[in-house]
Amino acid sequence: MRLKELEIDSQNILELDIIELPKSCVIVISDGKVKLAELPPFAETKIYTHRGKVQRVKWDEGETF
Repeated sequence: MRLKELEIDSQNILELDIIELPKSCVIVISDGKVKLAELPPFAETKIYTHRGKVQRVKWDEGETF
């Protein structure tokens, strides 16, 4: 699974150390959950929502010829 769940503390605070994050990534927040994924070098990333909540994150990857 590409998306990794991030922890939110008991006071609902999310702390991130930007030094430890991947060079290029996306953080998705929806319905009280936070997930992070590193972005691939060549891809189209789509985030699908339904009624204001994230339902799916889809990657269409490619490769330079």
